[in-house]
Amino acid sequence: MNDRIDEDCGTCPIAGATSRRDFIRDAALGVAGVLASLGLAQSAAALPVSMIDALARTKKGITYAIPAADGVQIDKENEVILVRWQGNVYAFNLSCPHQRTALRWNDSSKEFQCPKHKSKYTPSGSFISGRATRGMDRFAIQHSGAGVVVDVDQMFQEDDNTAQWKTAFVKVS
Repeated sequence: MNDRIDEDCGTCPIAGATSRRDFIRDAALGVAGVLASLGLAQSAAALPVSMIDALARTKKGITYAIPAADGVQIDKENEVILVRWQGNVYAFNLSCPHQRTALRWNDSSKEFQCPKHKSKYTPSGSFISGRATRGMDRFAIQHSGAGVVVDVDQMFQEDDNTAQWKTAFVKVS
């Protein structure tokens, strides 16, 4: 019986594989390719976000250029989301107020979403649905020349500092 198995394996197309590990890696890459071609890996591509760096950091806060158009910009180093939306600029904490998971922007539906528990927020940070119980945490922000200064030491939670939270944005034209 063993001789027959050896003879059959001699014609096997994978007999030349160098190792089991190589075979598993190649199979996994093949499956990933099929999923991508079916559009199942599209969710990562559906979240276009512009990555930014701070222009300067001072005692007053972090300076950013005012975004030229409506959109979302993320400064991962300082954990700031900068949003220009309908004539206003907002600065948010990068993490969801529910359990501190990094939020993602979904450009097709124009909303933020927490990948962990699916809480959703408007571009202005207002809570839409999910497990969270409040809007996104906003940083104090002020206009400064051609930019904005974000004070990451002064963060407002919608349920604790409602008045400050509602006014934590800058009007732009």
